Amino acid sequence: MKRICVFCGSSTGARPAYVAAARQLGRTLAARGIGVVFGGGKVGLMGALADAALAAGGQAIGVIPEALVAREIAHNGLTELRVVRSMHERKTLMADLLDAFIALPGGYGTLEEFWEAVTWTQLGIHKKPCGLLNVEGYYDPMLAFLERAVADRFIRPQNRVLVLAAADVDSLLAQLESFQPAREERWITTDER
Repeated sequence: MKRICVFCGSSTGARPAYVAAARQLGRTLAARGIGVVFGGGKVGLMGALADAALAAGGQAIGVIPEALVAREIAHNGLTELRVVRSMHERKTLMADLLDAFIALPGGYGTLEEFWEAVTWTQLGIHKKPCGLLNVEGYYDPMLAFLERAVADRFIRPQNRVLVLAAADVDSLLAQLESFQPAREERWITTDER
């Protein structure tokens, strides 16, 4: 892997562990020679991630829509900052630049971008692995929801594996590196079961 996109909050959140995890992820990716692609802000977990990667000698590429340059306070000290016209253009460019996706804790934007990446993997638009860095169990309710969605037959069991998760950076990176997408099968509707 040459680059990983990290979705994360423009806030630092309520727990110091979230910032610590963002910094650790940035340092670890830099140490492994993996560039960071992220939302381009200098605040919150985004800023902590980018600053840690850069301080460790790594690359940090920000992709930010024009409308968010002031709102998310664009990071001007990056390896590269790409300003795009729309959120759709942002997500498309990010997907083109990277080999995998990671979500640190975050809110609506983090979740929306992560789930779109997972959906694109499911639909075969790309075959890039998607992982949740489950800091202090932040994503436990979401992981439980996925199990419920499988049990209630809204997510096929072979597609449940599209969302990887680990509590620590090294374990999550190992999962991303060994990811193999499920064999494509025809969708079976509930009426056909």
